Amino acid sequence: MVTDLFEKGWAKLPFDAKVKAWAEHAWEAGQQSMHAPEHDPWWDCEGTWFIGVDALNNDAAGKLPGGPDLPAGPKRAIEALFGALPDLHPAQMSVVFPGYPKARRGENEAGLRYRRNRDAAHLDGLLRGEDGGRRVEEPHAWILGMPLTTNAFSESPLVIWEGSHEILRKALGEAFAPHLPETWHEIDVRAVYQETRKTIFETCNRVPVCAQPGEAIVMHRLTLHGVAPWIGGDVESPCRAVAYFRPILAGGVPSWIAQDGG
Repeated sequence: MVTDLFEKGWAKLPFDAKVKAWAEHAWEAGQQSMHAPEHDPWWDCEGTWFIGVDALNNDAAGKLPGGPDLPAGPKRAIEALFGALPDLHPAQMSVVFPGYPKARRGENEAGLRYRRNRDAAHLDGLLRGEDGGRRVEEPHAWILGMPLTTNAFSESPLVIWEGSHEILRKALGEAFAPHLPETWHEIDVRAVYQETRKTIFETCNRVPVCAQPGEAIVMHRLTLHGVAPWIGGDVESPCRAVAYFRPILAGGVPSWIAQDGG
């Protein structure tokens, strides 16, 4: 049930033929985008991950040139949960290949261990500054994942820590509370974030999420999530690709940390 999102932090939408048609067209366009020279910097982890931020050329309604409209099913689900759909940014196209994870450029051994052992678990929008601090620079409204290729649990699925959104909301809210709301985007929450992640690893269920073209995944913006290592099996896909929409909230960090309806 989509309404479970406010309890678990995520929900999977059922198969929709129109969503599959959108995904098929997006994958055709996305494969061209992956190999465009301007997107060379998005290849990382020694070629096992195309990060692909803003790599899809969709319009503000989610439509790609020559392709179908973003289907009504996901839009209705988002609107029921979070209100009117805002203008959409060019979608991220995250593509993972056999052998993932290798070290990212500049990643030390501790970082690679975290990527391997903790699925590089992270909170979207909380970015690392040059001083090493963590600040909410991109307060997303929600996260919508649209699988573009078939996916197996052995092929680097999305990983979610169920219920982590409320643990993070409480911890970060307490860190922001002593400060003026208009300064919350400037607050370094690195220490509380790292400590809260430890609590989440100890108390929340780690859930791999496998979805296919035609399905969609909706995540609460405060849900801790990551990508599992590529284990493979008897039959391996050439890659696993998902398009992600993560629009920015107009209300900034105060809206980002606020309680949603549901």
